[in-house]
Amino acid sequence: QVQLVESGGGLVQPGGSLRLSCAASGTFYSYNVMGWYRQAPGNQRDLVATITTSGSTNYADSVKGRFTISRDNAKNTVYLQMNSLNAEDTAVYYCFLNENRVYWGQGTQVTVNS
Repeated sequence: QVQLVESGGGLVQPGGSLRLSCAASGTFYSYNVMGWYRQAPGNQRDLVATITTSGSTNYADSVKGRFTISRDNAKNTVYLQMNSLNAEDTAVYYCFLNENRVYWGQGTQVTVNS
């Protein structure tokens, strides 16, 4: 059983920053892809960023230059540093781990509001 526990969401003013964390526990392949999706009310769940075990990254165009994804393989933890946040970034952010099967975290709310 794989569990993903997210933390770091909250309320931030436009232009501010937040750092999300997601820790994975359980048994899974050492080579995997971790990352983040987000879902705003009434919208579909959209990809934000991904990172492989070897450190290759991929970003949605809407967050390039503002968000940075990283991971600590020893801790099975992925991070999302979010800078220059704006109202369009408001959503529930979901962590995932893909090792042929996809596991999801419970989601953490990020609200950007003055």
